[in-house]
Amino acid sequence: MPDSVDALEHPTTVQLRPRYEGSNICTWIGFKHVNYLVEEAVLEHLRRSGWPAGMLYEDFGLCVDIVSIDAAIVSATHIDDIVTARVVAEGKPVDGEIALTVGLDIHGSSTPVKTVSAKVRVALRHDPRGGGAAPVPQVLEPFTVKEIDRSSLVRVPVASTPPATVADGDELLAALTRDANAYGWKWRIPYFYCHFTERLQMSGYLRLMEEAVDLFLADRGISIKRLLDEQNWIPVVPKNSLVMLAEARMEEDIYTVLTVEDVFKRLIYTARMDCYVLRDGVPVHTATGRITHGYALIENRRDWSLAEFDDRMIQRLNGQHG
Repeated sequence: MPDSVDALEHPTTVQLRPRYEGSNICTWIGFKHVNYLVEEAVLEHLRRSGWPAGMLYEDFGLCVDIVSIDAAIVSATHIDDIVTARVVAEGKPVDGEIALTVGLDIHGSSTPVKTVSAKVRVALRHDPRGGGAAPVPQVLEPFTVKEIDRSSLVRVPVASTPPATVADGDELLAALTRDANAYGWKWRIPYFYCHFTERLQMSGYLRLMEEAVDLFLADRGISIKRLLDEQNWIPVVPKNSLVMLAEARMEEDIYTVLTVEDVFKRLIYTARMDCYVLRDGVPVHTATGRITHGYALIENRRDWSLAEFDDRMIQRLNGQHG
């Protein structure tokens, strides 16, 4: 165990391969699994710095939690690519969190191709479940938290302000989507979206974001399958971010709202996702994020070009059903 945080400041480089599950369209890797590569790079950085996630939990009851991720995807990753990830610390840990930048490159030609640039924040959350643990080392105390509560660290302008209290989830969703270009639904958090026994993890929120877009598009009559069949279009994601604000727990109902914020030059649109849980009638904002989508026209088994939105697409994204 290092006796200072200096070990974190040494850059690390690791080679990774994307998982087959993420090859959803032709051989391209979707944004969720691109973020999984970022997550794997962060975990390897902690291992090489002397702080592997397993040891931190088993010895000290400290849970490694990625609490925010902001990723720009600048080129496509394919299923057989070898991805080189470089992780660099952004100086000393701040606000009780470890701040990292992650760059992903693809090799295989004479010049590496940059695919992803991401910023990540990591917190160490102390877990009393599981029995006794050794005292947290002094070097880890500055960024050890008893609970993930980042509302004071992250200033988040909400898309729609919920009431202070509500009678039930239906009232909450109605308030969050009223007079907004938004879609909302209730969803029960299953154990397999959680980690460290009972808390929704970052990868769970990424899966939730993917589902939010899918349900929104189907609700607007422009489902992914419909546009694929009719126009050979498929969504592509150049940018996404997710910020955890508070903890959401296994088997709680989570209320998710996806709001379209902007449609830009008939080429991309940006949507915001907000997640809430209800505790004793009080809405708790647990996460927020943004995702930018364009559409790819599939040209062949490997190549695509960016499609320009037609009038139907513009109308449906803007909440018009004409």
